[in-house]
Amino acid sequence: MSYHIINKLVKYLKYHWIPIILICLSIYDLRIDLSLLFNFFTLTTLLYTIKEHLLAITVLLIVPNLFNSLRND
Repeated sequence: MSYHIINKLVKYLKYHWIPIILICLSIYDLRIDLSLLFNFFTLTTLLYTIKEHLLAITVLLIVPNLFNSLRND
């Protein structure tokens, strides 16, 4: 049973490794600003995060569509 689960996990990672790496790198890029937003949410911090980390936010918004397109192929 566990071999089957490990096999499914390896297969999933084999086909989805690029979006997973993109998610990890985006969250790593946003780590300080996310901690500021969680601790002291202000509109200024939110706007600064969006302005200064536009690529990371775009990646996080686009990745679900990428997973859906990979699932359909």
